[in-house]
Amino acid sequence: MTRSIAVLVLGLAACAPSGAAHEETSFSATARSLDGDTMAVDFRLLGVDAFERGQLCERAGSCWQCGKAAQDLASRMLRDADAEIQLSTRSSYGRPVATVTINGHDLGETMIRAGLAIPQLHFLKSDHARAARYSQALTEAQQSKTGAFAGRWIEPAQWRRGSRLRCER
Repeated sequence: MTRSIAVLVLGLAACAPSGAAHEETSFSATARSLDGDTMAVDFRLLGVDAFERGQLCERAGSCWQCGKAAQDLASRMLRDADAEIQLSTRSSYGRPVATVTINGHDLGETMIRAGLAIPQLHFLKSDHARAARYSQALTEAQQSKTGAFAGRWIEPAQWRRGSRLRCER
């Protein structure tokens, strides 16, 4: 997911008309070369913690790949349309942070509503409207038992620290 977004960001910057007036945005990040003139930079979504690619959740007594489902949803959304990326001044896990909008839909909110991410409201203290939308999306996902909310799950941050569900062991 992050590779597609990063390539898109760098590609859009390269495609700007040479005489066009634009505001340059810079940030520090670890980059890698995809080829001689295409670089990729990973960044994280602001106010969202999605299940990790290898993370499993439990429903109906067995494990399912909630992390892969999160990655697949983000990939499908990014594949279907151009993304508007708004970089933040924050960083998380050593990576830049951004919001992503695709066809007018906030990617973070979509991930939460699908039950494939949880909001990180402490990062949204200065964006009350986004925090409210993310909270509402979480409530709706929990009430409808969507995605991971259909069973048991571990917060992605705890999973990254080594916590596992019984079905993962």
